[in-house]
Amino acid sequence: MNAETIKDYLRREPFEPFVIRMSNGEVHEIRHPECAFVMKTRVIVYYPDDDRSVTCALIHINSVEALQAN
Repeated sequence: MNAETIKDYLRREPFEPFVIRMSNGEVHEIRHPECAFVMKTRVIVYYPDDDRSVTCALIHINSVEALQAN
């Protein structure tokens, strides 16, 4: 995965929530554009409800896709 793909999702207007699927099976939901920070080799995902963050290495991101509405 490359950083530009994720940046493109974050820049969409209107913003649409999306998920990051990791190679280890983890799934991270991005529900607001300010809840992800894209760096050169990683993405930091922030979970405001828990006040925690997760670092995702770009080489371990399998896919990025729109979050399906329930």
